[in-house]
Amino acid sequence: MRARLSLTAGALACALTLLTTGATAGADPSSTPGRGPDLGAERGPRHTSDDQPGLLAPVVPGLLRQAGGLTRTDPVRSAVAPGVTLTRWDEADPRGPQRFSLLTVDPSVPGVSLDYAGARRVSGTATLPTLLSPAYAGTGTVAGVNGDFFDIGDTGAPLGTGRDVERGVLHARASGWTSSFSIDAQGRPDVGEVPLRAKVTQRPAMRITNLNSPFVEPGGIGIYTGAWGTTSGYRVTSGQKRGVRMVLVRGGRVVRTKARLSSGERIRGVLLVGRGPGARALGTLRKGARLDVRWWLQGAPRMAISGNKVLVRDGVVEVVDDREMHPRTAIGIDRDTGEVLVLVVDGRQTWSRGATMVELAAAMIDLGADEALNLDGGGSTTMVTRGADGRLGVVNTPSDGHLRQVANGLQVRYRPPAG
Repeated sequence: MRARLSLTAGALACALTLLTTGATAGADPSSTPGRGPDLGAERGPRHTSDDQPGLLAPVVPGLLRQAGGLTRTDPVRSAVAPGVTLTRWDEADPRGPQRFSLLTVDPSVPGVSLDYAGARRVSGTATLPTLLSPAYAGTGTVAGVNGDFFDIGDTGAPLGTGRDVERGVLHARASGWTSSFSIDAQGRPDVGEVPLRAKVTQRPAMRITNLNSPFVEPGGIGIYTGAWGTTSGYRVTSGQKRGVRMVLVRGGRVVRTKARLSSGERIRGVLLVGRGPGARALGTLRKGARLDVRWWLQGAPRMAISGNKVLVRDGVVEVVDDREMHPRTAIGIDRDTGEVLVLVVDGRQTWSRGATMVELAAAMIDLGADEALNLDGGGSTTMVTRGADGRLGVVNTPSDGHLRQVANGLQVRYRPPAG
C-alpha cells in the first residue's frame, strides 16, 4: 500500500474549504448516494464513454503544495477467493477526498483466471452484475469491473479489442483503439497494443480496418458477424449513404452485393461493409465468387480487452492530463509479484472527487504496477465482488446513482482445482 506524508487535520480542512466548489467533503454515501457538484460547461479531454466534462482539479496554493501529503484511512482487506483480495480505503488531499477499491488478483494460484465478459451480442449492453452472471459469464465468477469504452449514444458496441477465451475474437480495430490488457497463451498478463489482423485470401489488397465495430473507418472495410447481432444500416458508416457497399459471404461464396445497407436483418455469414475506396474494392466482387475472409489478433492472446490509454509503461507515467477529474477504472500488472491490480476510484460525488489521469497513473505505480491501462470511467466505473453469502455485489458507488448498462467487463474466476 502506498506510503504518504500526513497533513494535519486543520490544514486539510482549510484546504478543502478553499478548494472545493461548494461540495461538502467527507459526506458518506451510506445514507443517500449523491451526485457531485455541477461540472459546468467547460470541456476538457474526453475520458469516458458519456463524454461528461470532468470537474477541473483546483490549483493548489504554494503553501499547501509545500505542506504536501495526504491523510488516508486504514485499508480494509477481505479475501474474495483464493488468490483474490479486495482492499478499500479513503484518502483526502488539498484537492479533495477520494475513495479507492482495489482488487489484487494472483493468476498463479490454481483455479484463478481472468476473462472477457460481454453480452450475447457485441452491440448489446447490460449492467455489470448481469454480464458477470452465470447466464452470461458461466460459473465461477468471483469479481469483475467494467471494461472498454463504448458507443454509448448509438450502437452500444465497444470501441476497441475484445477476445473471450471461449468465444474467440469478438471485436477489434486495426488501428486507433488497440491499447489493451491481455493474457497470452502461457497465461501471462500484459498491457500493450493488440490490433486486428485480417485478410481476404483472394483479394490481399483489400484493407480490412474493423471487426464488429461501431463504425467502419473511412476508406476501409469492416467485418460484421453473427456475434454483432442484426445489421445496423448506415449507423456503421457514420450516416454516410453514398460511396458505401455491403457484401455478404456465406460458405466461402459471395451471396449478395448491394450499394444500399440493410438494417435489422440477422447476420448469417460474414458481412463486409466498405466506405469510399473500401466500397469500390467490394464493388469488384460478383455474386458466386469465392471469398475467404480471415481475422485474428496480433500476438494471438487468449483473452483481451481494450482501454483508451496506457497509463504506465515500464514504471513510467505515460499520460499528461492532471486537470480533469472523473470516476476511474484501471488495470495494471506488478511484474515483481505477477499480480494483476484492478483499481476503481469513485468520483463526481461530494465524498469522492475522482482522479485525474496523472493521479490514476501515480496511484497504480504506488500500488506496484509496472504497466497499467485506463479503462472506461465516469458512470461506467463499477466493481463487483462475491460476498460471504456467495452472491455478487457492487462494492463501489457508481456516479450515475444507479448501475449503468455497459458493453463489456473483465471477470475474475475461481474454480477449485479438481482433486
